[in-house]
Amino acid sequence: MLRSMTGYGRGQAVSDLWDITVEVRAVNHRFFEFSSRLPKTCLFLEDRLKSLVQAGCSRGKVELFCSVQTVGQRDTEVQVNEEVAKSYLSALRGAAPSLGLQDDLKLSDLMRLPDIFTLRRAEVDEDRLWEAVRGVAETAMAAFVSMRETEGDRLRQDVEARLAVISGLLSSIEERAPALRQEYYDRLYQKLCEVLADQSIDESRLVTEAAIFADRVAIDEETVRLHSHLQQFYNLLESNEPVGRKLDFLVQELNRETNTIGSKCQDVAIARMVVDIKAEIEKIREQIQNLE
Repeated sequence: MLRSMTGYGRGQAVSDLWDITVEVRAVNHRFFEFSSRLPKTCLFLEDRLKSLVQAGCSRGKVELFCSVQTVGQRDTEVQVNEEVAKSYLSALRGAAPSLGLQDDLKLSDLMRLPDIFTLRRAEVDEDRLWEAVRGVAETAMAAFVSMRETEGDRLRQDVEARLAVISGLLSSIEERAPALRQEYYDRLYQKLCEVLADQSIDESRLVTEAAIFADRVAIDEETVRLHSHLQQFYNLLESNEPVGRKLDFLVQELNRETNTIGSKCQDVAIARMVVDIKAEIEKIREQIQNLE
């Protein structure tokens, strides 16, 4: 199933240890680009989360947000630096007489001094935390992929409708082409006869030269290749693999063959159909830029 490169997914779970939330969002990008926002205590999870996301996403600029809140336990311990406090106290009391100050120090005074307290994070069981985060991340990725597939299906339907329009226009061009070739041949033959009316020339040679010039406006090869490209397009739209880059290449080929038809056929009706085909191709190009 086709997938859009844009999407969003969210997962959340609360256990006896952690309240975990994971969000994944992505926008269009030529390649896969990953960035994350994690708590400082969870930075070791970044590479694992990147691998998990990349397994379900081959292209797009992906951002992952992870929040881990501790539940039912303390993850920070406060310790008093007693030696630092004693040093402060000794220094202040020693300076009090010489400064003519009264010794009225209280505990609240010491608490305001720098480096009195130390915050120490409780050790984290990395494997256990990863298992908890992975489950939530997988839930977020499932929602993320589902949204991309839904959008991809909508894009597929739109592209298929435009391919059908192109196919119809191409059939009309093919119906018009034989008559156009004959008209071109007749006009050229008549013109050559007028120009060479007073000169002696082999009639068969005249017919051959007119036919050669008429063949130059034949578009059989271009229409055959266009039909082939359209069929490849339909086949890729049914693929379960990322096909955005392949479709982009096919769009270029569709444009190339259409331009050649337009340059060969000096016919108003075909010229209009060529313009309509190119307009549909451009709309398809805009749509497939969103595909993975």
